[in-house]
Amino acid sequence: MGRAYEVRKASIQKTGAAKSKLYSMYAREIYQAAKNGGVELESNATLKRLVDRAKKEQVPGDIIKRAIDKVNSGADESYSETTYELFGPSGSTVIVECLTDNVNRSVSSIRAVLNKCHVKMGAIGSVNYLYDHLCIVGFKGLNEEETLEALIMEDLDADDIEENNGLTVIYGDPKDLFDIKNAISKTLPNVEFEMDEIEWLPKEKVTLAGEDLETFNKLITMLEDIEDVQHVYHNVNI
Repeated sequence: MGRAYEVRKASIQKTGAAKSKLYSMYAREIYQAAKNGGVELESNATLKRLVDRAKKEQVPGDIIKRAIDKVNSGADESYSETTYELFGPSGSTVIVECLTDNVNRSVSSIRAVLNKCHVKMGAIGSVNYLYDHLCIVGFKGLNEEETLEALIMEDLDADDIEENNGLTVIYGDPKDLFDIKNAISKTLPNVEFEMDEIEWLPKEKVTLAGEDLETFNKLITMLEDIEDVQHVYHNVNI
């Protein structure tokens, strides 16, 4: 036990620019999910999950509808998922996930940030082995023992289960995300999932200070401002 869940969007302030970035992020993800699995929420679990999360983050309904309608209209945009692994100051590391229709643009944008911050990009696998790639499902209504029993009934394993102030959090294999949610829903009908994420969680963290911390904060802010960047994960205590 003892994993501390961190909300990856905690640094995003509710400014106009940040809202625009958040809306654009969800529009791309929702469009791609609808294109890949169909536009019906009940038959496309990935799309339903994204729409539910977008609503929780107060993404306007017309943005969600337009992203799905784009598929119905026959639009044929194509987005690729790319991941970049970075080495920051004093042992800090960063994983950046992009969803882009132009890989050359996204990598050029990221390299420009790295040059300004004087940090380096690593090869594939040079950083991610320092992280656990997990789904995170959080809800209220079951304790740890009851949660474990619900998973066992569906022949599912958990990497970890935590309880904190009435919130139970399951960490598991990303491919088991929907099965874990279904298992909990069978035991706890009408459950509301307060956490529903797939994350890169660092196995160990580092603490930065002074110029190193300033450089790191600048790096993260500039990365999150890039249009193609969807998610940024790191190993720094903030």
